[in-house]
Amino acid sequence: MQLLPTSAARFVPAAASASPAPSGGARAPVSEVQGVSPTASGPGRGETSDPLQDPAVQRVIAELAARDREVRAHEQAHVAAGGELITSGPSYTYQTGPDRRRYAVGGEVGIDTSPVRGDPEATLDKAARIVAAALAPAQPSPQDYRVAAQANQMASQARVDIALARARQAYGEVASVGPAQAAFSVRA
Repeated sequence: MQLLPTSAARFVPAAASASPAPSGGARAPVSEVQGVSPTASGPGRGETSDPLQDPAVQRVIAELAARDREVRAHEQAHVAAGGELITSGPSYTYQTGPDRRRYAVGGEVGIDTSPVRGDPEATLDKAARIVAAALAPAQPSPQDYRVAAQANQMASQARVDIALARARQAYGEVASVGPAQAAFSVRA
């Protein structure tokens, strides 16, 4: 998991190239999509047509627009579920489409993943909220799962700390009662 110096993690959705292309390889940048040429000619007449009317270009634009909506919804789900744990709002990585518009193809949101110092009960609660925020999007990314796993580890440590505190408290009560009365002082 990637941690910021302030103990804040980044949610990062799967990169746009993470989806396999039809051939099974990585997606090519927009400029390398086959059949997309900004200087497309008319059928055999040497005429220059509007490249944005090309069906291949329209398909690329539609894919970029869909990815943009998906990325923005993904990051907004983190923000909505994270509440006061969010340390920085959504930050996006953009790709310029053939229509010269910028489309969000990746993003991240900062979240505080530090334990609550000296309060394992509060840490346990915070860990549950971190997991909820990390897994809030409809399709969590691998980074989202890493953040959730780290929060689950933090919750496990908090449970150990709580159990140790309870054991120390019980031992202290037994020790203060005295050995003769200790057998009757143990709580279930």
